[in-house]
Amino acid sequence: MGTHPRGASVIAKTNTSLEQWISQNPECLGSKVMERFSGKLPFLFKVLSVNISLSIQAHPNKALAEELHRRDAAHYADSNHKPEMAIALSAFEGLCGFRPAAEIAEHLQTTAELQAVVGTDNVTSFVQAVHGSSGALSTAVSLQQCFAALMQCPRETVREKLASLESRLQTDAACNYSWCSTIAQPPAARLFLRLYKQFPGDVGCFAIFFLNHMKLKPGEAMFLGPNVPHAYLYGDCIECMACSDNTVRAGLTPKFIDVPTLCAMLDYRCRTVDENKFTPVQQGGAGGAGVSVYDPAVPDFSVLRVELAAGEMDYTLPLVDSASILLTVQGEADAYSGSLGEEPIYVTRGTVLFISAGESLHLKLKKAGGSGMVMFRAYCQLS
Repeated sequence: MGTHPRGASVIAKTNTSLEQWISQNPECLGSKVMERFSGKLPFLFKVLSVNISLSIQAHPNKALAEELHRRDAAHYADSNHKPEMAIALSAFEGLCGFRPAAEIAEHLQTTAELQAVVGTDNVTSFVQAVHGSSGALSTAVSLQQCFAALMQCPRETVREKLASLESRLQTDAACNYSWCSTIAQPPAARLFLRLYKQFPGDVGCFAIFFLNHMKLKPGEAMFLGPNVPHAYLYGDCIECMACSDNTVRAGLTPKFIDVPTLCAMLDYRCRTVDENKFTPVQQGGAGGAGVSVYDPAVPDFSVLRVELAAGEMDYTLPLVDSASILLTVQGEADAYSGSLGEEPIYVTRGTVLFISAGESLHLKLKKAGGSGMVMFRAYCQLS
């Protein structure tokens, strides 16, 4: 939902592209957005339903995005950055950022196949860095060496070692994962087997031992800033991002992988699962609405989640000074706006509305006493 050329929205009644309509009515963006983003809608809004894991990837910052586009426009067609937010609609699994250093060290020390592709010297150097040994490299530098060694390992060696690990785990009939020395590791082993079944021989199956395995409940979120490695593994989510398709891939994909760029650009800071979750601000809305505000530290987008309790009959969306896109995921209502005249638009699960800056939208809910209503609204909150 948006104006990106690879999937531009159209206005239902006229079949006019949203990009064309905005270019003809630029004031709809709001003055701040129009000036800051040169008359363009700055965000993309998506719903993803992930059944097979999507690629491990990272998105460059603005400066690197421009450089990659100049250098290799065939693979990097966008010159814009692509920070993004994933908000779980169902139980949702993903990968996000590098695990705490001690966890990575444990995996490297206890998984012979992983140690073989990373290299014993690199493993030793990283363990020394984690333990703060005298003269050791910094943890981030040593981690970069380990991850680069994995990504640069000959593909045949990677396939051989992945097959060996998969065979060993499959034959552990008691599921005790005796090769692990901590309780935290068996879930990683089970995740490995799942991903190996989807992408046999793919280096991304080893990358999961470096990255946090995120499990989000509905409403929980993760923000994926520049250079943070991540992947979506399973479940349904709302995704909002800067208007870009600029991606550097690491694995779990047959698509182009740019190893030198990837290894040089990544953010090698180690964080916990909880540190990688994004906590929204809870606000009480008018008319009994529950409003969650997901406002990351980027200018391109923010997201509101609006939940109306069963029995609520009327709700007016607050005015914002930017264009917004409203998606209904639960419930039904008639929507009234000054620009619509007296005729309402019927909205229900899957209805998408574009709302101009400063425009009010009033909802008269259907089915009093029903299941209520849940909506997500993407907009651009500039100070």
